[in-house]
Amino acid sequence: MKQYIPILTLLFVQIVHGQKSDLAIFEHLIGKTWIAEGNWEDGSKFKQESTFEYALNKQIVIARSKGYVNQEQTRYGLRNHGIRKFDPVSKGVKFWEFDVFGSLTEGTMSIRGKDIFYHYSYNGSLITDHWEYVDDTTYNFIVGRYVDEKWEQVYLKTQFKAQHHYHNFLKKED
Repeated sequence: MKQYIPILTLLFVQIVHGQKSDLAIFEHLIGKTWIAEGNWEDGSKFKQESTFEYALNKQIVIARSKGYVNQEQTRYGLRNHGIRKFDPVSKGVKFWEFDVFGSLTEGTMSIRGKDIFYHYSYNGSLITDHWEYVDDTTYNFIVGRYVDEKWEQVYLKTQFKAQHHYHNFLKKED
């Protein structure tokens, strides 16, 4: 039995290390508030503040976002609560995003370098959100139809900028 302990320890360390690296793309997003403003293709306003944190021993990433919480875009507050998790079956990252309107958006993620792509169905169309890495405090953010590594249609293009640590994020809503 003693001869198996080093092997089991090494195997355990490799498993834990592998699980952490599956969500490693979020490492520099953690502990910051990411803020973006812009306009959708139809002219309506877009404003969002997002934070990311690890949970369950880094097995998942929790995303919380503030945004407009009514259709008229006159009230701003906590809008979305999301989960990102490595799926051992597909060997990819999946996500679930719950919003104040009672909707659930779920899909898959792909990673290219430091770029993050969210792929999901919305109103019958396949949509992609692209967090295009610029530097550790800036991402270009593009939402649209992305097919064969090119944009067929862009609905929103703006930037997320990192702000202060997110400890003030859950304070009084604007």
